[in-house]
Amino acid sequence: MITLTQPLRDEHKDLFPNIENLKKAGLAVNNPLTSKNLEKIGEAYSFLKEHLLPHARAEEAALYPVVQKVMGSSSATATMSRDHVEIEQLTLALGRLRATLVEGSIDSHQENDLKLLLFGLFTLVKVHFAKEEGVYLPLLDTNLSKEQAQEMFIAMERAAHAAKAEIH
Repeated sequence: MITLTQPLRDEHKDLFPNIENLKKAGLAVNNPLTSKNLEKIGEAYSFLKEHLLPHARAEEAALYPVVQKVMGSSSATATMSRDHVEIEQLTLALGRLRATLVEGSIDSHQENDLKLLLFGLFTLVKVHFAKEEGVYLPLLDTNLSKEQAQEMFIAMERAAHAAKAEIH
């Protein structure tokens, strides 16, 4: 069944293989750290920084204000915004840790930290998407006109584009 929010559902579907790769990268972390594992960690970090964080910023700028209006509460999306803050913090922590890694032996703290960050990000993002798709998107499908949905998605595209431009 096609819904008004299908573009966001499709975007989530397109992002999901990369989210699964967060788990795969976590499973690949071991001692010694190989160049292949470093590459997986680098790909996971690049996905977070270049795709997922701009997606989150677009949601904050364009999706969540609409959800708040539909729900009649400016705090309706507070917990989801908190997820975005945590995703960004964990991504920054992964970037800092990644910058210290070299091929070869890593200590047990680095190994544990990498696994915790990657598995934590995987779980947090997966649950975050499930909450959006299970709660917010059905509300929008019921309460928005086709035109309002289109305006929202245009605003999301602009916000994501601006967020990506900030990265580069």
